[in-house]
Amino acid sequence: MDGIYPSITRQAGLMREMATIAQNIANASTTGYRAEGLIFEEYIAAAESDAPSLSLGHAHGRTIDLTQGGLELTGGTYDMAVEGPGFFTVGGADGPLLTRAGSFVADPFGTLTTHDGLPVLDGGGAPIQIPPGDGDISVAPDGTLSRDGAPFAQMGLVVPDDAVGLQRVSDTRFAHEGALLPVENGRILHGFLEGSNTAPVLEIARMVEVQNAYGLGQNILQKEDERLRAMLRIMDPR
Repeated sequence: MDGIYPSITRQAGLMREMATIAQNIANASTTGYRAEGLIFEEYIAAAESDAPSLSLGHAHGRTIDLTQGGLELTGGTYDMAVEGPGFFTVGGADGPLLTRAGSFVADPFGTLTTHDGLPVLDGGGAPIQIPPGDGDISVAPDGTLSRDGAPFAQMGLVVPDDAVGLQRVSDTRFAHEGALLPVENGRILHGFLEGSNTAPVLEIARMVEVQNAYGLGQNILQKEDERLRAMLRIMDPR
């Protein structure tokens, strides 16, 4: 059975990688989406008695691609894009969430929120309140929001102390249990949105590679099944 177990673990990992690729392709046009990758690693399983150990494939680690996505000019009053490193922070049920999706709105109470109602946080972690009035809203590169030239808040732009600790909680939001550090060299562009950093052509090419690898694994499992059946017929000809 030593030929079957490694193949099964490899097939399971390839299925997870296919799901990851499909997610990336599905979000190729999602504002602020960060592409995801899967990490394969070796897992050594101890065998019984004095038999040699068994090397298995293990694919549960994930990586988040933090490269810059394309910038699109929208002219929206509350549309913002991060140029360079950093994330906006929004209030979640269990703490602040990080996002690069900067399409925000002002709710009826004057709070700057995401389209599904999560408050956008300032540098101190408090919800940003838009002052009443009809003047124009402007956003400086450092995230300072002003109405008719009068500053009233500053966007919270942060980076995680360890990007490996990012946990995706939705298509464009991440939780992080470690420290969040203020960004020193990031810029906020007002009236822009950042697109997905998924490269659809590369993802489709990778999908074909994974499909071929999965088919090869299926062929190996079939050959092993035929070998075991033949062995059993020889051992028990009845």
